[in-house]
Amino acid sequence: MKKQFYEYIQKLQDTITAKLEEVDGKAKFVEDLWDRPEGGGGRTRVIENGNVFEKGGVNISAVEGELPQVLRDNFGVKEGNFFACGLSLVLHPKNPMVPTVHANWRYFEMYDEKGNIVTQWFGGGQDLTPYYLFDDDAIHFHTVCKNACDKHNKEFHPMYKKRCDDYFWNAHRNEARGIGGLFFDYLKETEEISLQDRYDFVTEIGNSFLESYVPIVEKRKELEYSKSQRDWQEIRRGRYVEFNLVHDKGTLFGLKTNGRIESILMSLPPHVQWHYCHEPEQGSEEAYLVSVLQKPKQWI
Repeated sequence: MKKQFYEYIQKLQDTITAKLEEVDGKAKFVEDLWDRPEGGGGRTRVIENGNVFEKGGVNISAVEGELPQVLRDNFGVKEGNFFACGLSLVLHPKNPMVPTVHANWRYFEMYDEKGNIVTQWFGGGQDLTPYYLFDDDAIHFHTVCKNACDKHNKEFHPMYKKRCDDYFWNAHRNEARGIGGLFFDYLKETEEISLQDRYDFVTEIGNSFLESYVPIVEKRKELEYSKSQRDWQEIRRGRYVEFNLVHDKGTLFGLKTNGRIESILMSLPPHVQWHYCHEPEQGSEEAYLVSVLQKPKQWI
């Protein structure tokens, strides 16, 4: 399974980066191959200063080795090895009318001292973080997510949509990071669902990503915007940074397993603002966004 999934994310990275370069029309992804001393490595691809994308990355990695202490404590084991691979992407557009997007699809195995698989699972999801909220865009994004889920189980979408709303919650701000999407983790084999079924579901979601995001970019990338709207985008990007550094499990996992710091922090935008006690003007588009972020919405 690990070979099958790693081959999949290699191809998916190629597909996504090629399409994003086409959408941007100027910038190209720069590729960076790296090795992890403890075992494994990755292929980082970063795009910067484009017509559309101010900064973004589409990264894959496959790492293995001895379980670090933090994971031993988490799993309640004294020793063991692990393998983890996945694709992670974040795109920060230049135009504040175009939302930031994040996605991740991953696979994990843990072994005992004899090398036998003790547990294995899939995780992942995708979520949208707008700065100016167009209801049509939110409905489109969630509809694509729902259609992909429904091909496998009608119960998946409401369940994984709620988990996304719960997970991407900036508790110290009492608001969502964005308008959600899907989030799932620890998808293991059960009596009813095989590991291949899990693979088929996760790859269905991965394959739906471009359909969920690119039409939104195409619709909004040429819209005009003012300096004050750009300032608002950078203020909201600050909340994005706060979530990633304070709450995000993927970031914390990478930092605690001696992950590659440049790849981990690739998710951070290049221009950000923090203002003291900043509040949007009542009745404004900015205030509408904040009101929705304070109470997750059922878009479809």
